[in-house]
Amino acid sequence: MSDLNWQKSACNLCYINCGVELGLAGTGTAATVVKVRGDKQNPKSRGYLCNKAQGIPNYLYHRDRLTSPLRRRADGGFEPVTWETALSEIAGKLSAIAQQHGGQSLALYGGGGQGNHAGGAYATAFLRGLGSRNVFNALAQEKTGDFWVNGHLFGAQTCHTAEDIEHCDLLLVLGANPWLAHGFANARLALNAIQKDPSRHLIVVDPRRSETAEMADLHLQLRPGTDAFLLAALLATLAQRGAFDQPFIAAHTAGFAEVATVLAEVPVEEYAATADVPLSLIAQAAEMIMAADRMVVRAELGIQQGRHSTLNSYLEKLLFLLTGHFGRRGTNTLHSWLAPLWGNGRGQVYAPTNTEVIAGLLPPNLLPEAILGEHPDRLRGLWVDSSNPANTAADTQQVLKALQALELLVVVDVAFTETAQLAHYVLPASSQYEKCEYTLFSFEAPTNFFQVRAPVIAPLEGTLAEPAIYARLSAALGMLPDEATLASLKLAATAGLASFGTAFQTFIKAQPEFGAVIPIVLYHTLGPSLPDDTAAAAPLWLAAQQLARRHAGAVRKALGEHAPTTDANLGDALFMQVVSARSGLAFSTHDTVWSLLEHADQKIHLAIPRLLDALQALTPAEAAPDPDFPFLLSAGQRRLQNANQNFRDPGFRKVDPDGALYIHPDDLQALGLSDAAWLAVESARSRLIVRARCEAGLRRGYLVLPHGYGQAYPSGAAGERVVCGPRINMLTDSQYRDPIAGTPYHKAVPVRLAVPTASERSAAERNSARVIADQQA
Repeated sequence: MSDLNWQKSACNLCYINCGVELGLAGTGTAATVVKVRGDKQNPKSRGYLCNKAQGIPNYLYHRDRLTSPLRRRADGGFEPVTWETALSEIAGKLSAIAQQHGGQSLALYGGGGQGNHAGGAYATAFLRGLGSRNVFNALAQEKTGDFWVNGHLFGAQTCHTAEDIEHCDLLLVLGANPWLAHGFANARLALNAIQKDPSRHLIVVDPRRSETAEMADLHLQLRPGTDAFLLAALLATLAQRGAFDQPFIAAHTAGFAEVATVLAEVPVEEYAATADVPLSLIAQAAEMIMAADRMVVRAELGIQQGRHSTLNSYLEKLLFLLTGHFGRRGTNTLHSWLAPLWGNGRGQVYAPTNTEVIAGLLPPNLLPEAILGEHPDRLRGLWVDSSNPANTAADTQQVLKALQALELLVVVDVAFTETAQLAHYVLPASSQYEKCEYTLFSFEAPTNFFQVRAPVIAPLEGTLAEPAIYARLSAALGMLPDEATLASLKLAATAGLASFGTAFQTFIKAQPEFGAVIPIVLYHTLGPSLPDDTAAAAPLWLAAQQLARRHAGAVRKALGEHAPTTDANLGDALFMQVVSARSGLAFSTHDTVWSLLEHADQKIHLAIPRLLDALQALTPAEAAPDPDFPFLLSAGQRRLQNANQNFRDPGFRKVDPDGALYIHPDDLQALGLSDAAWLAVESARSRLIVRARCEAGLRRGYLVLPHGYGQAYPSGAAGERVVCGPRINMLTDSQYRDPIAGTPYHKAVPVRLAVPTASERSAAERNSARVIADQQA
């Protein structure tokens, strides 16, 4: 590897975005990524890397990359067109829809993925320029219940909790398997450190004996879908034992009395029986929490996409707040932002579905209703950026019907996804290593980090980076200032940030009507003066100014010797460090968490009446199995060789090519089948044929399928495609969702099992053989 050219970047396969070095073979436009290693200079990941990063070349080089804009023909096929033709026609159609039906008839789906948020600011600005704020996003399929709870507890939905796992003496893991799914920096090193230290302990709550559960001091293997019952029983047990931190509660919270009253009414024995966890184990967990000096609660999609998901997020936070494990070294806390990844909802309602808009986002579960409903503001046009709702949104059949009913569907992506195959226009994006990129997943505390990634290899011919796409479209639609104004701002930027700042303030005061498209203006004007082709990072200039004004001390502490002598230039200094540090940098270090709270009294408001009512309304009967669908399926597990929809090349998944269903051996034997047999899984929505794999670590009645499969990948003859693994959202139902956030209950989908027919088995076996042949090709 010594002859390779190593370039710094970050992994795009999960939201930790570990720093990587990519080894390039060849030079210039012929350079290709052939090796991946950890970046030891990255201040967050410090050289750590998991196995999945080795698959980055599979993301870059595969048969589904797009190299030309495509336009749907009348016969349903596609034809390549020039960028000029595609953008001109799209601009005309968008303008016509907005003029006839209003901007609210348009929406954005996506706006960035696990590794690419740079385009998101531009997509959102472009949408606002069209008169719409409708954004459907995968975060609202996973996390908005958590954001809603945070808004009530801490004062804003942008207040987001972080975990200091490195320094805790008790880690409580809820609905997560960080050994495989990570979710925090250097996850395996952190878990190993806890396991090897007799003074530190690990509790895992999971229906499966996961890799992380195998390491635990205590594993609470609850009945699937009963997390709220178990958490309520644990909180009530702690209350009975006087385990709540009364000095912390008195100093830093409001509303404790209301919470305590409800917890006093929890029927602990009944809820423990509902969760099928012995009271003795709940008592042991309570004792471990009481003995801890520094506890961290780590929660993930297992509870956030489970039944009672928003209530689960509330109870999870009460665990560390009521016990005082908050805002200290080794506990849960809040983190800062350079630029928030989501917004702060204030009770706005999305009229076509009469739904609260949480964090500025709409849940994908609502997309079919938003398109197919009768409301006058129903969606007529959808812009999909770096997302694949035809595969990833719940209730595939309804999503397909909705997408096909649109007057205009435009997809921007690196690959010809299942959603792209339904579009009227498909615009080919450069990959995440062919352009400037960054993510807003900066979740660390007390020191937080950010990395702007410069392009590593030349863009694939025929592709454009998303900022360039939106800049061209905005110009075509007349959204931008005149050329003379842009040229004047661009000239000011060449004289330095201070000069640009003065010119920009003058411009925006004189022409506030361009406020919606500021990111695109900054790209045109400030962007060209930035180092290493990082023009796409220009909108971070405003974010740096805002952070420096609000938290000057934290920024100054993080920058250290790079901080200027006066705060007047602090935002500019921060911005230049951000766009210049190829391995990333620390952008804030907070000595206290309390300045990050948004309530006027700077206290945590513990009582959330709607969720206290939901806690009181819990009934064990709702946890009983459905006699028609007696199994519960976890639809979307992270495994060794899956990550997200970025991986279309089946060559990456040699270990688990079929995306097998995990099932308890006794459940499979009851059907008269054995390991590796084909099995039919049926929900109220559909039927899938899947490969079965026995796993004794599962509870009986609990099944698991992975996410990231179900793509139709080019195979053999031109135009021929083979579906790689289960398209799991054929089984899910968009109506089966949380009543507050609309997040799907993907971790508890009621299903039944059957023996497939001979023809189903034969078809599945042929398909599997073709996938394996493609892997070996």
